[in-house]
Amino acid sequence: MNDEFKNHATGLSAPARDAEPIIPDDAIDLSVATRALYIGEAGSVQLRMVSGQDVTLANVQAGVIYPLRIARVMATGTTASGLVALR
Repeated sequence: MNDEFKNHATGLSAPARDAEPIIPDDAIDLSVATRALYIGEAGSVQLRMVSGQDVTLANVQAGVIYPLRIARVMATGTTASGLVALR
């Protein structure tokens, strides 16, 4: 497939180029920081931002893409499922 944009720099507001399912883990960071987080099933998400700040997002909604730079999603405190890292 021809990608006319493959030689363009990817800014943070550009569409995602890659995706990876997230398995929440209290000790292990994601392989690459996200540009956004997709939620498959509603719930709460306990995460660590790339800045190192831990945050709980309560009542995240299914089918929504949240523009967040995330380093880790913790298992403890996360009830949402079907999480996908968008990069």
